[in-house]
Amino acid sequence: MKRILVHVCCGPCAVYPIKKLLAGRFGVYGFFYNPNIHPEEEFKKRLEASKKLASLMGIETLFHDQYDPLPFLSGLAVLGKAEPLKDERCETCYTIRLKKTAETAKECGFDYFSSSLLFSKRQFHDIVVSVGKKIEKEVGVSFYYEDFRSGWQEGIEESKKMGLYRQNYCGCVFSRIERGL
Repeated sequence: MKRILVHVCCGPCAVYPIKKLLAGRFGVYGFFYNPNIHPEEEFKKRLEASKKLASLMGIETLFHDQYDPLPFLSGLAVLGKAEPLKDERCETCYTIRLKKTAETAKECGFDYFSSSLLFSKRQFHDIVVSVGKKIEKEVGVSFYYEDFRSGWQEGIEESKKMGLYRQNYCGCVFSRIERGL
């Protein structure tokens, strides 16, 4: 059976993609790497929700459980703007997280990498796909694409039943400010 490493942006967004992938097609493993999440308290809540999800769904998951926003902030600094446009900062964020996922997948002998970002109707779906395909070529591990947005409501309901922490912003300081939090 082919093995896939799925980047988990948060517990609620990962429920549906993992459920679909577990339906006999792959050996599914999770990967929590999210240096974009701010502040540290929020990072810890999402980390715990991801650990709970892994336990409830019975999937092995690698956790980067130390709060370290520097990779995200350094990535934004490369853009050279004090206030990068939303799509620019999101592309930077996707690149950082998906590249780390692909590199880990290659290092650990996985056949594919993917992301729960493909579930959210609030993400720039086309940019996630473009970044995934670009990283596939750079790193040499296949990017698995599936549009998981069709399971949006099912995933939300399932995450509520599981009692997972449900956040109210994407994760970065910019999204937090935009939501007035």
